[in-house]
Amino acid sequence: MMRLDSTTESAHIDRFVLDGLPPTDQWPEITLSEPLFSYPSRLNAAAVLLDGAISQGWGQRPCMGLGDDMWTYSDVYDCANRIAAVLAEDFGIVPGNRVLLRGANAPWMVAAWFAVLKAGAVAVTTMPLLRAQELAKVCAKCAPAVSLCAEGLEAALRKATDCPIAIWGPAGDLEAAAATKTGKFTAIDTAATDPALLACTSGTTGVPKVAAHFHRDLLVIADAFAPLLQARPDDLFVGSPPLAFTFGLGGEVVFPMRVGACTWFCDEPGPEALANLIAERRATVCFSSPTAYRAMLAPKPRPDLSSLRRAVSAGEWLPRATFELVEAELGLKLIDGIGSTELLHIFISASDDDIRPGATGKPLPGWEAAIFDDDGNPMPPGKPGRLAVKGPIGCRYLNDARQSTYVRNGWNITGDIYACDSDGYFWYQARSDDMIVSSGYNIAAPEVEEALLSHTAVAEAGVIGSPDPDRGMIVHAFVHLRDPSTATEALARELGDHVKASIAPYKYPRRITFCAEPLPKTTTGKLQRRELSKLTELAEQAGA
Repeated sequence: MMRLDSTTESAHIDRFVLDGLPPTDQWPEITLSEPLFSYPSRLNAAAVLLDGAISQGWGQRPCMGLGDDMWTYSDVYDCANRIAAVLAEDFGIVPGNRVLLRGANAPWMVAAWFAVLKAGAVAVTTMPLLRAQELAKVCAKCAPAVSLCAEGLEAALRKATDCPIAIWGPAGDLEAAAATKTGKFTAIDTAATDPALLACTSGTTGVPKVAAHFHRDLLVIADAFAPLLQARPDDLFVGSPPLAFTFGLGGEVVFPMRVGACTWFCDEPGPEALANLIAERRATVCFSSPTAYRAMLAPKPRPDLSSLRRAVSAGEWLPRATFELVEAELGLKLIDGIGSTELLHIFISASDDDIRPGATGKPLPGWEAAIFDDDGNPMPPGKPGRLAVKGPIGCRYLNDARQSTYVRNGWNITGDIYACDSDGYFWYQARSDDMIVSSGYNIAAPEVEEALLSHTAVAEAGVIGSPDPDRGMIVHAFVHLRDPSTATEALARELGDHVKASIAPYKYPRRITFCAEPLPKTTTGKLQRRELSKLTELAEQAGA
């Protein structure tokens, strides 16, 4: 076991990220004892995943597609090399410079990402939906030397940064510049512990938290999850998360390319488009959120999803009702998992016969997890507390005092409330800020949501605490019905009784608001409870 990684052999000429890492005594413990993680001290993740695919003879295999456009591994390799040459020769990018990427999920986006890594630079991948004000905060934090942007998304970026911007697309200059290059580029000989990626945490308000991840980390996430995913070269991957969300980067790029499989990107947002893509392309592996899986099953008739053999759910808590619905409708056991941007990808999960419906699972190979109280004392089996994990990847915020909040005594404190049973399975309770204290009782919002979702009339449910003069807080549920026209006071009472019959009666929602539209979500598909609070404020103002 070790706490520190050496960066003395770094290839970085620009040490902005290295110098912006927290002091080493604030790093979590890093454990690499698993044989799975026997990596050389020097590696470039792009060279391993992309150049390695070519050296293994996978060049003519389908690698990724969008619409009717399919790219082979050789196509991605050639394009990435040309973009890397543009970065190094035309823009003067040196190892350690940051390159911001802005685009939807597409082969060009992936080729650009690989190009940044091959050039020894650090990728800063941003959500396509970010506006100029949000992008400006990312740019201020990460100080990109150049930005690569999809055509049509550059306007907001130009307002956010003064750095040079190269645009890919029919009218862009990046493709023209890349066409002048030879397609040959030798990846920079980076250290395994050189930063390769700066990832902004989703849902951040104010100054974004930015986690630095090493070249080695990109291989760790694939190799740790491989025993559960059991991906094959003939698999076709699809997913809903954007590549700026590390759940999507792993599930739609790193994992399939680690085994020589193919990814087909969805050219439209939303569960309906994803379901149609699965049916059209006969996809076999899907990465998405619980909300999306539930929505994909809603249409009658629905697209043929029978080709799926593995389905991974993360990004938000998986209600047992959703797990059981997918299993009943598709014969699939959703592979649930919890991960974080700070730790790059999933670290607790279970698959196949090891799944216990309702539990997230057990730590992946190489990971440890524990439950502590607020003072750092271990909690006994079955008692909820703060989830703490450590393993082959750890949180390293860039220039951020919040490092000491996330990392304590060598553990990464994720901000989730969990309980661990006597068999070592971890059961989600709530985010630490999603606990509702009502009349002295602690009530986990997700538990009430799960009870509501088990009612046949409910399509979506979100629960928050609302102030109450007598109880301090009451449980307030926002419900989007399968048929919004059926919303009545009688149905609200029925839902309250349903919750009372499902879980402890004191947890039932004393207030139910029916929403005609789907509940607000982040770009990564997570329920936005803060937005539910705003809906309450607006309703109260309207009634005043």
